Amino acid sequence: LQVEESAVSLWNWTVTKHTGAVISDEQRAKLRFVACRLICLCEGSDPPEGTIRRQILMSMKTGKGWIDIGKAGLADGFLENAVSSIEKLYAKLRKGSEGEADIEVHRADVEKSLFKVLSYQAESVFAQGDFQKAVMCVQRCKDMLMKLPKETCYLSILCYNFGVETYECKRYEQSSFWLSQSYDIGKIDMKYSVGKEMQAKVLRLLATTYFEWDCSLYLDKALKAISLANQENLHPAGFFLKVKILLKSGASDEDLNSALAEFVHLEMSLDFCLNTAKLLLEHGRESVGFDFLKSVPERFESSPDLGKITLLHIEFLLQNKRELLAKQKIEEVIIGHYTGKQLLPETLNQLHIILWDRAAKHYEEKSYSEALDWYNYSVSFYTPGQIDQNLAKLQRNMASCYLHLKQVDKAKEAVKQAERCDPNSIFTKFSVYKIAVMENNTDKAVEAVIEMGKLAEKLSEHEDKLRVDKNTGSNLLSLAAQIALENDQQIVAIKALEYLSEHLQDCRQLFPALKCLVRLMLSKVMAENAEQRDEDINSILTYLNLAHKKLAESFTEEKFTGDMRILEAHWFRKVAWNLAVQFKDSPEKMRDFFVLSFKLSQFCPSDKAVLIAQKTCLLMAAAVDLEMGRQRATPSEQTEHFSQALQHLQTCKEIWKVLKLTGDFAKDPTDTLLLLYEFEARSKLNDPTLHNLMESVWEQPQIEIKTLEIIASLAMESPARYPVLCKKALKSALNLHRKQAVIDAVKFSKCLHSLINISLPTGLTDLDTCVLQEVWDYFEDALSVVSSTDAYPEMEILWLMTRAWNTGIFQYTVGKYKEAEQWCALGMRFLNHLGSLKKSYE
Repeated sequence: LQVEESAVSLWNWTVTKHTGAVISDEQRAKLRFVACRLICLCEGSDPPEGTIRRQILMSMKTGKGWIDIGKAGLADGFLENAVSSIEKLYAKLRKGSEGEADIEVHRADVEKSLFKVLSYQAESVFAQGDFQKAVMCVQRCKDMLMKLPKETCYLSILCYNFGVETYECKRYEQSSFWLSQSYDIGKIDMKYSVGKEMQAKVLRLLATTYFEWDCSLYLDKALKAISLANQENLHPAGFFLKVKILLKSGASDEDLNSALAEFVHLEMSLDFCLNTAKLLLEHGRESVGFDFLKSVPERFESSPDLGKITLLHIEFLLQNKRELLAKQKIEEVIIGHYTGKQLLPETLNQLHIILWDRAAKHYEEKSYSEALDWYNYSVSFYTPGQIDQNLAKLQRNMASCYLHLKQVDKAKEAVKQAERCDPNSIFTKFSVYKIAVMENNTDKAVEAVIEMGKLAEKLSEHEDKLRVDKNTGSNLLSLAAQIALENDQQIVAIKALEYLSEHLQDCRQLFPALKCLVRLMLSKVMAENAEQRDEDINSILTYLNLAHKKLAESFTEEKFTGDMRILEAHWFRKVAWNLAVQFKDSPEKMRDFFVLSFKLSQFCPSDKAVLIAQKTCLLMAAAVDLEMGRQRATPSEQTEHFSQALQHLQTCKEIWKVLKLTGDFAKDPTDTLLLLYEFEARSKLNDPTLHNLMESVWEQPQIEIKTLEIIASLAMESPARYPVLCKKALKSALNLHRKQAVIDAVKFSKCLHSLINISLPTGLTDLDTCVLQEVWDYFEDALSVVSSTDAYPEMEILWLMTRAWNTGIFQYTVGKYKEAEQWCALGMRFLNHLGSLKKSYE
């Protein structure tokens, strides 16, 4: 009992809360489900009449709830329970009845509930797609209508709804069945019928179903259905559908006129009449269509929108290629426009569209004079001095026609009018541009392109507000470049392509434009003298930098594939390389092009060829920066160049490590160049890590004499000053000279000369004994080589003699007589090896 009470309370709570829209339909269905199941669980073996009636009500409403939220499968069990409970109720009522009259009353009571349950079951099985079961349920309901005539309207509408759903799903056979049932049920009891309007609506949909199902097979049925619908209730939709069916059936003009006559007194809107005329004309029934169209003005004499009729007339004349008649009609409209019979603004806009479409058609066919005729009709509706953006567009279109006809003055006048109406339009500027190109007016053409570029920027910023295609600016600039190239106006084409490259978003369009721009500028540069080139070379650098930037951004563009990116990167890196080689007389430009070539090559696969190119680019860039650093006047400029060189070298070293893994590079001088360049950069930057770098150098077994001599030279080249490193490099070089199978006396002499110079500075008298001993050994080395060969340069022997003698003299001046005698004697030992100069010094 407690469970039953709780179930009833839950049911009642659900009803009250749904009324206040506190819970949703699905929540209500679920709560009803719980309450109903609980009530069923509480059912005894012989429940009282009130309990059974409550069960019937709850089962019906729970089942209907599931159907309404689209879960018909969950409804079936509850609806079966409702039928079972109805049978129990009927049995119980019969048992307590006292006579036949009593039984009839109970049967009528029960049948009402059963009808409702059967209709819900019909809905449920229909929703589940079981057509046959739905037909059986509806038939049972239909059989009960004699006793329940008030349900006629409900069942008729239920079948109509089934018909609508199946029609929308294009299940025409089922739809025609349900709609026929709806109509038939509606006729069973006129007192409780759905009414003539609804019956006509059912028949119209039935006719449409037959018409769309298979017009050739069911044409008669469609015609019969629509005729019945029009008998039930005359309606414009019925009239229109009948005309459609008659046209499809190939009915004669006479039959069509008869059908039109049926509706002569029916109240219809002007648009409806025009649609009917349009339908007739579209099906080639000109006689009937135009006759009907002529009758329309009489019905709408007071309508301000009569111009629509003329408009339709003009449209169909044009469609049937009767241009002369259409022109006559248009001229009548123009006369009416200036004699108080103006078209409504909306209708006039439609007429302008027709005129422009016709003009555009002639333009495409290259009939420019004909196109102008139609544009002039459109112009006729504008008052002199009127400012209108559409008029600007019209004038621009006319200017294009005049240009094709070589009537430049008329084109200029049309563009002038367009500028008056819409001066800030990119399309107007484009028209100005075309004329400037045609007149070979380079300055004006460039000016127009610049204006177009600025306006293209605004278009891309405000495309949503301006309601223009985001590509409009790019498309026009592309066309401008094409026109310039076709007319051999290179400077103008370059300017157009520059702006185009800035605005293009699609990489597949951008890179071809950039390539064209680079080629054009290269041909321009080749034709210029050295003084004029500088600015254009900077422009090419800008283009290549833009190419690099866009290649970096292209990874987010799906349609621009990896292969496309590689192809473009190869093209631009090779151009940058060739330009670097070509402009070797301009170190800074050369360096910039090499750096760019390297950057662009980073988008290419790292195969051996690309790695070699990258290594070379960076080495060359570093070499140029070192050279520029040597020539710069200010320390800050020097520092900047040497630092840049060092950056290039660090990257180059990493690439070189990878490259060496790809093959044999034993004879490649890269290691040496990297060492020398890095030593120079670090020494001139006074880099504290320089000594660490050199420690690894001294340990190299394969280092060359020339390399050591260059290191020695660089160590003392301003702003560097590293005498210790210089001395160490020269000593290492001298040792290597000694180890040669045959000593090269000339090279040996130069190396020794440098070593003595750095070890024994000129003019110093107070020298450490160790230093003097070290230098003495160098002189002894020299004597050893001089004694063993005649190839030792005489001037070097003279120099050695002089330095040794002077060192002795310096020792003498400070009172070191023993040392003085040794050094002077050393000098005299070189005297014997002098040739022609011996007598002069002896």
